Amino acid sequence: MSSKYIIIFIITIPVIVLDQFTKFYIQKSMKLHQSIKVIDGFFDITYVLNKGAAFSFLADKPEGFTIPFFVIVSVIAIGIIGFLFYQTKKNDYVSLIAFALLLGGSIGNLIDRIRHGAVTDFLDFYFHQYHWPAFNVADSAITTGVFLFLFSQIFFKKKTA
Repeated sequence: MSSKYIIIFIITIPVIVLDQFTKFYIQKSMKLHQSIKVIDGFFDITYVLNKGAAFSFLADKPEGFTIPFFVIVSVIAIGIIGFLFYQTKKNDYVSLIAFALLLGGSIGNLIDRIRHGAVTDFLDFYFHQYHWPAFNVADSAITTGVFLFLFSQIFFKKKTA
């Protein structure tokens, strides 16, 4: 097996497992909207369900629309990420890691959408009146993957004249 595909196994699978384990633990040990202070004034564990996308985008739309829409969009995104991973050169480690993180996070949130019709979020950061929307391990992997990919495109791609 190519070292390129080993990256998928050592990054994508642990992201999915950690994401699903943390969501399962939150669902079983907390009540919906329950919050546990971790760092007063900065970080709580808060169990919420997000029926929309990032920042609850489209969360107010009917489930008959949002569930199929987000499942289809997720499947398309996973296909595109897989294709980009396949097309990436085996020595472009930063991009490969980025795609593996994106793939793991996308699959983690897709599992939630299929099983629950919503994504379980619980990492809740805030500072005074400034509040970031709650997120999860999959969201963290997706965000990290996007930044890594952009970083690789900006700093590691050879410029063509």
